[in-house]
Amino acid sequence: MNMNGQPAKAFPWADRWPEIFDRRVRAAFAAVPRHRFVSERLARLADQDAPLPIGEGQTISQPFVVALMVQALELQPGDKVLEIGAGSGFQTAILCELTAPEAEPESAEPRGATVYAIERFESLAKKAAAVLADLGYAPHLRVGDGAYGWPEAAPFDAIIVSAAAPHIPRPLWEQLADGGRMILPVGQHEEDQQLWLVQKMDGQMIIERLGGVRFVPMISPLFDDPTQWAEL
Repeated sequence: MNMNGQPAKAFPWADRWPEIFDRRVRAAFAAVPRHRFVSERLARLADQDAPLPIGEGQTISQPFVVALMVQALELQPGDKVLEIGAGSGFQTAILCELTAPEAEPESAEPRGATVYAIERFESLAKKAAAVLADLGYAPHLRVGDGAYGWPEAAPFDAIIVSAAAPHIPRPLWEQLADGGRMILPVGQHEEDQQLWLVQKMDGQMIIERLGGVRFVPMISPLFDDPTQWAEL
C-alpha cells in the first residue's frame, strides 16, 4: 500500500536500488509520477534512473540520488522540511509524501503542509507549483535565494539542498532544529563534490560524507562572506 492507502505500483528502478531499504521511501517513489515533472518531449525518458533537463540550465535529479538523500534524512510524518532548489517539483512531491500524516481524515492538512521549498528561478517555480497542485500536493513554495533559507518558518527538522554549495550556509545551519539533519552536496568544483549529511546534536555539527555526486552549483552572494560559512 502507498501512503494514500492505494496499492503501491512497482517503480522501474527498485531492483537496482538495494541501498534504498526504507519501505516508506520506496512507497513515495511508487506514488509520485515522475513523467509529470518533465516536458512532454522528455516524458518517455522519465523512467530512466538519470537526470533530465528542465530548463534554465537546471535538471531533475537522478531518482537514485534523490532516494539516497531523503532516506538519509529519516523523515517522519509531520516533520517540517526545508527544500533548497525545488526545480521541477519532483523531489518536493516525494517530501510531501514522506511527511504526510499516516492517516488522513477529511479534516487533516493537505499533503505538503509541513514542506517549505525555495526555487531560484520563477519560471521553474510556477511550473512546479502547477504540477504539484494538480497532483494534490500543497507545499509552501517561493522564489528566492535558498542560501538564506526561510527564517520565519524555522526551525526545521530536516533540510535538503539540491545544488552544490562551496560551504554550508550559516543561515541554514541556524534554521536547523537541534537533533535535526541536513543533507547537501558540498564542493567548489563539479569533480570534487561530496554529499554531506550534517547533524546538529546539542548545537554541535557532526558531518558524515556519503560519497561523490554531481549537482548544478548553488549561486548566492552569501558565499562571498566567510562569516556566513557554518562549518568554519
